[in-house]
Amino acid sequence: MSEKRTFHQLHRPLILVMAIAFSCQQVDHSPSHRSIRPAPPSEAKTIQAEWFDESPLPEPLTNNAVASLMMDGTLYLFSFLGLNATKAPAGITRRAFAFDTQTRRWAPIRSVPGRLGRIAATAQGVDGRVYIFGGYTVAPNGREVSVPHVDIYDPRTDRYDAGAPIPIPVDDSVSGVWRDRFIYLISGWSQKDNVANVQIYDTRTNRWQQATPIPGPPVFGHAGGIVGDTIVYCDGVRIDPARRPRFVISEACYRGKIDPRDPSHITWSSLPAHPGEPKYRMAAGVIPEEGLILFAGGTTRPYNYDGIGYDGIPSEPSSQSFAYDVRRERWLVLPDMPSPTMDHRGLVGAGRSLYLIGGIREQQRVTPGVRRLTVHPDRLEER
Repeated sequence: MSEKRTFHQLHRPLILVMAIAFSCQQVDHSPSHRSIRPAPPSEAKTIQAEWFDESPLPEPLTNNAVASLMMDGTLYLFSFLGLNATKAPAGITRRAFAFDTQTRRWAPIRSVPGRLGRIAATAQGVDGRVYIFGGYTVAPNGREVSVPHVDIYDPRTDRYDAGAPIPIPVDDSVSGVWRDRFIYLISGWSQKDNVANVQIYDTRTNRWQQATPIPGPPVFGHAGGIVGDTIVYCDGVRIDPARRPRFVISEACYRGKIDPRDPSHITWSSLPAHPGEPKYRMAAGVIPEEGLILFAGGTTRPYNYDGIGYDGIPSEPSSQSFAYDVRRERWLVLPDMPSPTMDHRGLVGAGRSLYLIGGIREQQRVTPGVRRLTVHPDRLEER
């Protein structure tokens, strides 16, 4: 991978931490795929939304796994692992933080287990716990290893349990939650190459199964999510052995329909290209109540963890954001961010507000910045 690569009582430990700080089964399926003619750009519509600055992380972080949980009526945000402002292997951390959206304060929580920190992990909050999947480590000699780790964080106790290891270790994968139980890991990088696998983790049984693989070229650093029974993912980086560097931006978007009777069966189809250029390491999140999957930031130049493109040129972040309307099957244009950003693992939150936590901004600067995106899907205008 060196080239790429009662409730208040239950919550007392997390609240106490913040107060102190701030006084497998496997099923083999063949891909099902059909092409859809791309829609003309005029079909895209503009959705009204606003970006706000929120309380920053205690330290600059990028490529950190992020998640959210609603507990006792309060939304909490979480940041795990990631890379600090040095952008060097020694700056890859195991540290973790929690944010109380009522007090608007961040506090350190127990660090993720392990001897080494990780980057390019992905996280999801389900039923009161946060599940952290995969990622990769970078040894002092530069050796990069995709890990199979599943760390399950319980904010009620500020402790981690180990979940069943990922059958095929992945980093830079897309994750999504289906029916408040199953977590899907979609494609990603594994040791020496991208994989087409879609791996499903059952949070109730702690077991894995394999689902219908993705239909297009395997990718890493793509972005997407799950709304209802629909998966959408876009872009990322594919491998082109005939080119140097061999990591090239993918221009493809796909939609997958999950079979409610069999969560391992997915019917895949192509989607029209989204607004703007294809991107690497965008942030993506969902507003299930509105049937929206949102995307923000990223870059058009693939890079390794240090933000320098594989072609030796520093990558420049994007300020663009957009959304896919699953119900109406159309792309929506969102307002640009106040300033561009890249190197994200997700947009997280609840209701109509999603949070972008950390990342790399202009001039290759790792930021502690946090932004909140609030959308107004009831107000649409022609672009």
